[in-house]
Amino acid sequence: MKYLSHTLLIAAGSIIGTALGSAPSGHTVEPVKSKLTFARDVAPILYSKCASCHHEGEVAPFSLMSYDDARAKSLTIAAVVQQKFMPPWHAVSHGEFTNDRSLTAGQIATLTDWAKAGAPAGDLSKAPIPPTFSSNWHIGQPDFSAKLPKPYAVGAEGPDEFRCFVVPTDFDKDRFVSEVELKPGNRKIVHHIVIYVSTTGEARKLDGKDGKPGYASFGGAGVPVTGILGVWAPGLQPISAPQGTGIMLPKGADIILQVHYHRDGKAEEDQSEIGLKFSSRPVDKKICTTLFGTSLISIPKESTQAETAADMYLSTPITIYDVFPHMHMLGHDMQMMATLPNGSKQELFKVNNYDFNWQTRYIYRNPVHLPTGTHLELIAHYDNSTGNVRNPSNPPKTVWFGEQTTDEMCFAICNFSVDDEHLLANKGHLGGIAVPGKSQTLERVFDRFDTTHSGFLDVAQFADVVNEYQLGKGRSPGRYNPKAISAYFIGLVGKTQKGKISKAEFISQLLITEFGN
Repeated sequence: MKYLSHTLLIAAGSIIGTALGSAPSGHTVEPVKSKLTFARDVAPILYSKCASCHHEGEVAPFSLMSYDDARAKSLTIAAVVQQKFMPPWHAVSHGEFTNDRSLTAGQIATLTDWAKAGAPAGDLSKAPIPPTFSSNWHIGQPDFSAKLPKPYAVGAEGPDEFRCFVVPTDFDKDRFVSEVELKPGNRKIVHHIVIYVSTTGEARKLDGKDGKPGYASFGGAGVPVTGILGVWAPGLQPISAPQGTGIMLPKGADIILQVHYHRDGKAEEDQSEIGLKFSSRPVDKKICTTLFGTSLISIPKESTQAETAADMYLSTPITIYDVFPHMHMLGHDMQMMATLPNGSKQELFKVNNYDFNWQTRYIYRNPVHLPTGTHLELIAHYDNSTGNVRNPSNPPKTVWFGEQTTDEMCFAICNFSVDDEHLLANKGHLGGIAVPGKSQTLERVFDRFDTTHSGFLDVAQFADVVNEYQLGKGRSPGRYNPKAISAYFIGLVGKTQKGKISKAEFISQLLITEFGN
């Protein structure tokens, strides 16, 4: 069964909510006595928690910008907030995130009781002024914007498509970006977008060589890149760099939009767009992006709590500004913990009910400072059972790591700065950010295949790992050959002992810790 886009889920929620909140046919809802009004009690909630999506031109299927809008949907609103289906917010939160969309128990009661009372207006002249959303950009009018030069056609059937579109900037000096917004042109088929930055000019050479706009590239930009400018996925809001920081965009750089298209059974077109604002104040620290996770994923069919994990140690002090957990349709929950050198623990985020259709970048109210030696752990669980309504396979089948929507991933994507970097004092940062940890998950896998207990895997043993976890399958043209992949991999990274890979080499290669910018 195909998964629903987040737009359809909202619409489905509205239908369900109306059904739950409406009176049976032939009956009327008896209003309850209440002093709650739209003007005084309801409008402040809707404008602060709902309006960013529920206004004309945005993803939500109806507007909540006026009393008439809200009154018409009052029973639907009551039903979906009681279910905590809306507003979409999945992290455990104690006020530490600035973009927390969740409602308090009191706010839920207010919306519910107001609907039951018949949605009274109150004195509308005293209602708060609705928020404004200028120029259809959340960030306001951008300093630089670019749209795909013409709509890109995506066929009805076939595997997911990964297409890179090149946006030349031709700036004559380095720029620091303060805000980034991506506008997918067709949310029905755009799975996600990653914005890469490249200074080599290689992307321009690939652009259009196959007779179509852009070029095909699975698993990345397909050319050397200097970093990542931003990411869009369903539910994500624009990136805003804190004061005194910025995302480096080198002079003459190309912006590469890698768009992942998931076909919906119909011929579609997409013309996505990017908007940037540049820093107007001095920048002392560069915003860097880390991709933290693992590719060692194997989720048995009918498992409800399949676990995967990754960990690393910081080799320099950093400050984290936000974190974006990313899995696919089977993702159930994810948690990231920091153990400081003094032994104290800090939960960086915990998502108990992950929803691919509503992914969120969790922005810290107070940026998190982590010293050298901090141990970061990422743990995720997956539900590959028939009971998971988002499961794209019916009946379920074993799922591995991969970039198709029907594959799985385990990533925490963080924006951070390095504490000892001060650009205004000409003090940059040289050296690494983190080193791989001793992941118990990866250790257990290694030990299971190290049947001779030698501390090494040979080509045949590692080929068994490759086969079980389907490593490299998406990047292997033609017939899948685990032994050939094993031999190539060991030849590339097996430095300790010829023809073999050590446990440390195994962990460092299968733990994904990529840093950019």
